[in-house]
Amino acid sequence: MDKDRKAKRTSCSECPLRSLASFRDFTDRELSFVEDFKTGELVADPAATILVEGAHSAHLYTVLSGWAFRYKTLVDGRRQILNFVMPGDLIGLQGALMEEMQHSVEALTPVRLCVFERGKISKVYTQHPTLAFDITWMAAREERILDENLLSVGRRSAFERAAYLLVYLYQRAQLAGVLNGGKAEIPITQQHVADTLGLSTVHTNKTLRKLADRNLIKWRERACDILDAEGLLNVSGWEGFEESSRPFI
Repeated sequence: MDKDRKAKRTSCSECPLRSLASFRDFTDRELSFVEDFKTGELVADPAATILVEGAHSAHLYTVLSGWAFRYKTLVDGRRQILNFVMPGDLIGLQGALMEEMQHSVEALTPVRLCVFERGKISKVYTQHPTLAFDITWMAAREERILDENLLSVGRRSAFERAAYLLVYLYQRAQLAGVLNGGKAEIPITQQHVADTLGLSTVHTNKTLRKLADRNLIKWRERACDILDAEGLLNVSGWEGFEESSRPFI
């Protein structure tokens, strides 16, 4: 990881995510295990590379605060953003189970990470089946999200794609508790949108202007304000998240 620095450790018992209704709580035994499993915390600056495709990482991470994104690149440098990462998300699991990362992860904002030792992942499965199920659930959730993203890129129009992406990020941010002061602000640029939707920057700009003209969003230099989430849902044809309390490690 580049541009990272160690951070003061937050006790798992005082984890700010535990106070959010969208995350399930740990039992005392699980909490004790996760506290022991955790080796420290790191803070990554915006644009810092957290994990690199093809690399062998000794750690996996849970996002404690901030935004990041997963992506893959072609040999000529073209980038496809696969998904966005928010608090409670586990990253680096591929590297832990498949020996090397199949994608890269970059910080979008300052990101605070809980660090776990990769070599201890087997203890989760042998000693804590409920936590092992949680990891399986998170992997299945990621698959479900990627299914919807692929459907969007493959079958939705550019206008529908953009609406879907923005309301998807808005709803996820609500659940993860990362809306800045309750404001419906998504910290991405138009380049991030283009790289997620598989559109040119020119086409992306025109599409986002159409959404703005309908007073659904307001675009700023490095962020997008969501003005009408319900309107974006209607444009996208997406039903939105139906998610009860979810696990995290």
